[in-house]
Amino acid sequence: MSDRTSGTSDLVSGGHLVAMALKAEGVGVIYTLCGGHIIDIYDGCVDEGIEVIDVRHEQVAAHAADGYARVTGKPGVAVVTAGPGTTDAVTGVANAFRAESPMLLIGGQGAHSQHKMGSLQDLPHVDMMTPITKFAATVPDTARVADLVSMAFRECYNGAPGPSFLEIPRDVLDSRVPIATARIPKAGAYRASTRSIGDPGAIEKLADLLVHAEKPAILLGSQVWTTRAADAAIELVRTLDVPAYMDGAGRGTLPPGDPHHFQLSRRYAFTEADLIIIVGTPFDCRMGYGRRLSPTATVVQIDLDYRTVGKNRDIDLGIVGDAGLVLAAVTQAASERINSGAAGRKEWLDELRVVETRALDKRLPHLRSDASPIHPYRLVSEINDFLTEDSIFIGDGGDIAAFSGQVVQPRSPGHWMDPGPLGTLGVGIPFVLAAKQARPDKEVVALFGDGAFSLTGWDFETLVRYDLPFVGIVGNNSSMNQIRYGQSAKYGPERERVGNTLGDVHYDQFAQMLGGYGEEVRDPADIGPALQRARESGKPSLINVWVDPDAYAPGTMNQTMYK
Repeated sequence: MSDRTSGTSDLVSGGHLVAMALKAEGVGVIYTLCGGHIIDIYDGCVDEGIEVIDVRHEQVAAHAADGYARVTGKPGVAVVTAGPGTTDAVTGVANAFRAESPMLLIGGQGAHSQHKMGSLQDLPHVDMMTPITKFAATVPDTARVADLVSMAFRECYNGAPGPSFLEIPRDVLDSRVPIATARIPKAGAYRASTRSIGDPGAIEKLADLLVHAEKPAILLGSQVWTTRAADAAIELVRTLDVPAYMDGAGRGTLPPGDPHHFQLSRRYAFTEADLIIIVGTPFDCRMGYGRRLSPTATVVQIDLDYRTVGKNRDIDLGIVGDAGLVLAAVTQAASERINSGAAGRKEWLDELRVVETRALDKRLPHLRSDASPIHPYRLVSEINDFLTEDSIFIGDGGDIAAFSGQVVQPRSPGHWMDPGPLGTLGVGIPFVLAAKQARPDKEVVALFGDGAFSLTGWDFETLVRYDLPFVGIVGNNSSMNQIRYGQSAKYGPERERVGNTLGDVHYDQFAQMLGGYGEEVRDPADIGPALQRARESGKPSLINVWVDPDAYAPGTMNQTMYK
């Protein structure tokens, strides 16, 4: 029986204070795996109308919180028990940290009264979480529970977004205090807007660079979606006639077919451009640490995090601020000037389109291949054709995800999800859970490598249990193929199969066993019809597509670790 029905309404428990703080933040759902340390939070969530989604592994709960944040723009929340419950969630938190995703993980802990006594599942959670979060703390007192939750949410949005962690000892969570003594932050009154327009002088300088550049190019990274800056980005590239490349969650900012949408000519553009603008993407491994940009180009970097600007590569101009506000201000400033550069950009755009078309023509035979086993290019091409304006695409895997990144083009902003720079396998099912639960109006299409699906695939049952239909495809080559390629390249074909070969698993039957829709495909002509039947089934689905194990994505073959 909760406090609110027990005649002690002047008292409130720590678990109820958690729920009240979550409600103040606008959180409508938590992802969790139950444990004795945390059940009072469930009781509070029931009273506050917050949905409790229970999963089969804490890694799934953390990934789902990450995915929820990406889809909704609100912080995701996962609640796990102490010890192994919290350590199981570490990978999900680390992935959110590298992907700049705002989420809160709440972990249980033994009672304060048993501190250092060896209580059940006692571990130094805060010490472990500190390096992979923006904020990690222990709640010291029941009256401070909601206050610490609000503090954690504030820190999630300090600079570039990211995860926070709170551990709450069992006696702090279960104890009740007079509600008048508890610090309960008011909704909308405990943190300010983080939307900064950046240095006005830098805005003017970038506008000047844009109007005078002959061969500009812009990369729209994940922060374009994080800051919901798609409209501002579209206005800039169309007004100033700038070719745009998209990366990470920035994919889909421009629709396929837009004259400013480019995908396959990025390396050429970044070699030939005289002005390169990088928006919301760090110079990390995905960018060759900035070395792939022309050494003679003027390079501008726009980012939410001051620490990212100019890291790993010198820049000519850095702007710290909200991508949407910065891009809108630059467009306004530039459009008021004589555009001496844009008049000649048609030739630049045509030049890039020729490179784009040439690259597409080169892989066209694979995209239309009738070979069996199925070429992965044919599979991802069929998936791309299958997507609609309302399809959220999720990629989970190594080599198969690399194939999809070159072919699959989401039709709208916010309709692409991948792990991010940590390269975590196993995000697929949790991201499906979050995306479909948060946006039931959207179709969710997920492509898995067979190795990636194996990590969190049992929560397919969670999707069945909560009636969350999606179209799932497993590109099955019975291998961890990205690693297999590297081993073959380094040690020769006689050692390419060490530690990376999987069994021939019929994932279609796995889906059927758990109450979903499953179908096997060996003929490329059957891919499209199978996808359509999965869509029409109205169930969580897995189409098990046997793909050629000897076909590797260019991204796999070009990885520097194998050189």
